[in-house]
Amino acid sequence: MLLHGAYLTIDLMGPILPELAKTQEVIAVELQGHGHTADVDRPLTYEQMADDTAALVRSLGIDHADVFGYSLGGGVALQLAMRHPSVVRKLVIASASFSSDGMHAIALDMFPSITPELFGGSPIEDAYLRTAPNPGDFPKLVEKLTQLDTTSYAWNEQDIASIAAPTLIVLGDSDGVRLEHAVELFRLLGGGVMGDLEGLPKSQLAVLPGTAHFVPPGFGVLDRTEWLLAVIAPFLDAPMPVDS
Repeated sequence: MLLHGAYLTIDLMGPILPELAKTQEVIAVELQGHGHTADVDRPLTYEQMADDTAALVRSLGIDHADVFGYSLGGGVALQLAMRHPSVVRKLVIASASFSSDGMHAIALDMFPSITPELFGGSPIEDAYLRTAPNPGDFPKLVEKLTQLDTTSYAWNEQDIASIAAPTLIVLGDSDGVRLEHAVELFRLLGGGVMGDLEGLPKSQLAVLPGTAHFVPPGFGVLDRTEWLLAVIAPFLDAPMPVDS
């Protein structure tokens, strides 16, 4: 199950979808207010979008799925694993945080200044206008995402540590998410041990060199398709840990 980032449609996730689909059955989700999925009269929250995703899995008659979430979708995937653990087999979290201070301060300072006009003529606006059931709702999406991005949050660390699904954490070395925060998430999920003496943990951490969050084009996490596949495919294909 593939969960996109904020403002994106599934098409804007790039080659990762068709590449994964060569070996996996992929369910490509467009979250509330994004792409083909119309908005509804409620705020955008990670928790609600996780509940929506769980309902989709169950409506498709699927017992559980591997989940890959990027940015906004990564936060939704984390909430999905906490709120609906039975629907998640393995988890890939790319460029996402479990608390608002997991982002760099410069990003948090920038979020309030985002306006619909900022996207004028961009691939993001063009994709929305082409796919949205109500193209005039783009300003509403920007407003709701700005509200989400400027609302402080910190998810319970015990809830995160209780996630049963083996988890692969991926980010760029110059991502919007701080490296220290990704390491903290890795530790919460059992990482940061000496594998030689204690055994390898069920979770993994991959840092992509020379890689930003989304821009400049060609250097964002989603642009590193070859690297992503090199770590994601073996992680998903590996047998489930015995204690899982």
